[in-house]
Amino acid sequence: SLSLSLSLLSLFLFLFSFSLSLSLSLSPLSSLSLSLSLSLSLSFSLSLSSLSLSLSLSLSLSLFLFLSLSLSLSLSLSLFLSLSLSLSLSLSFSFSLSFSLSLSFSLSFSLSLILSDGYISGYMGFYLKKGEPHLSAAYAVMMNYWEGVLHFLLFLIIIHRMFRGKSYRSLALFWAGSSIAHQIVFIPGVVIGKYGSNIHPAFWRNTPFLLLPIWGAILLFSRERELPIIPADKIAVAQERSLLYRPVDLILSLLLLGAMAFSVFRGVVALDCPLDTCFTYIYQYEPYLKDPVVFPRITMLVYLFYALPLLAAFIYGLRNPGCTWMLDWAIFFAGAIAQTQWCHIGGSLHSRTPFTYRVPTDKWSTVMILNGLYVAVPILLAIRCRLSPTFFMPTVPEGQTSPEKKDN
Repeated sequence: SLSLSLSLLSLFLFLFSFSLSLSLSLSPLSSLSLSLSLSLSLSFSLSLSSLSLSLSLSLSLSLFLFLSLSLSLSLSLSLFLSLSLSLSLSLSFSFSLSFSLSLSFSLSFSLSLILSDGYISGYMGFYLKKGEPHLSAAYAVMMNYWEGVLHFLLFLIIIHRMFRGKSYRSLALFWAGSSIAHQIVFIPGVVIGKYGSNIHPAFWRNTPFLLLPIWGAILLFSRERELPIIPADKIAVAQERSLLYRPVDLILSLLLLGAMAFSVFRGVVALDCPLDTCFTYIYQYEPYLKDPVVFPRITMLVYLFYALPLLAAFIYGLRNPGCTWMLDWAIFFAGAIAQTQWCHIGGSLHSRTPFTYRVPTDKWSTVMILNGLYVAVPILLAIRCRLSPTFFMPTVPEGQTSPEKKDN
């Protein structure tokens, strides 16, 4: 069968490329990475049957370059290859470029993850010293986990859905919100934090990856969402019910109010509020907000100035029918909060964070519950909008659902 043939060919390719790499005096790590990447490409082409074998081999070769050659060369090649892939899917050039650059960036973070968290000791250590020393911070390590693992898997799922001709709008919106939130915390944090005096040219490669997700989000929001087909009577019945008679929406509204209060509180704490309550919180609950890397402080300010208005808008959308924008913005916002909270919680617990800035042991459960609820609320809202969008459908004109109208 085709599956068995490709499996045998993959095994042969692995053994051949490994032997050839050793004969060319490449290091064992480089030889192994090249061999694995070439052989795994066949499995990748098998799982996505409509992907040509040449593109599979090329993508795998770019993975090898990430493991064995310079970051800039591998980033350039993977950019070219992923752009070729997306263009081969007959996507628009603008979205192809945005998607390709972002995929390349995700791959570069996969390498950064291996380097910054010490999985390969001394491997490309010069880049951490002379390229982006801020990647050794706890916050950046957690950021690399998110980018190199979740975003990479997200891109693979998007590619899979592209080939199947299925919609990937929700996945792309989640990615866009996550990527934008990550960059608006990361870039200012490096510039004004303790690493601000040690910025090298390699750092500015992050700038396009702030602009590209914004560009991608604009492209996604500018396209009309395909709304589900729901009978007009059902829409009218759902939209006539007040918030008090919709317990799920009522609970979500209360949770959103709590998230707004928590955003304001931690925002003023980050601004060095002199109140005793703020002083107690920052020293006894989340001393990580005082970390000189300033990533957590900027995160709180992002919540105060950007998340707070959106939380208020979501409460409005749950109260007033016909807010179709909720279907997209809830997913976008869930991605943003999930990414920033992952980095914030993980950074406050990571061993790279000085002990004095970590969450105190006796307050650990309280801090985790508060932060867990803060990230759970947007995700629950996005799930609610996804599973039951009837209330958010365009308002049915008066009289359209009358028996006379239906008879006609």
